Amino acid sequence: MQENLVRALRSQLPHIREHWEALLHAEPVKTPLAYPDSLVHLLAWTLEEIFHGLAILPEGKRVGPDTHRFNELPLCPCGRNPLLTYFAAGEQAMREALVLAQVALPSLDPNERDAALEDLDWVFQQVARREIEAFCGVCQYRELESHGITHATAAHAHEPSV
Repeated sequence: MQENLVRALRSQLPHIREHWEALLHAEPVKTPLAYPDSLVHLLAWTLEEIFHGLAILPEGKRVGPDTHRFNELPLCPCGRNPLLTYFAAGEQAMREALVLAQVALPSLDPNERDAALEDLDWVFQQVARREIEAFCGVCQYRELESHGITHATAAHAHEPSV
């Protein structure tokens, strides 16, 4: 991604944080760890990871057809991973900010616009995939789900017989 576009995107950090947080508050909460107020403390770190990734992305790095579908988050077998919602909201906030940054640079070539979106998606998904998979790696339901045992089945197994 062009340096001037990265700077324009970085200048929108307050708006990105605000919009990301608003999107988190709009989503239904599935688990206690998914409460928006529990997740917003990750915003500064996540944004720095994304900007770091954009800074070290080699010039001309593009996702090719041989790479996994980079705009899909990894699957969570139990669906309880709060980072799924967190990163979905962040992806929307970052993409919208990039579009606004691109509008502010009317001389930007259309091919560079497309390439910038590809770069942002690729870096964002690398960060999201790493964090989501790490969280799933310590999930207490991981073993149960891999053996076909659902949360409801496991809870029923521990109920006392009458």
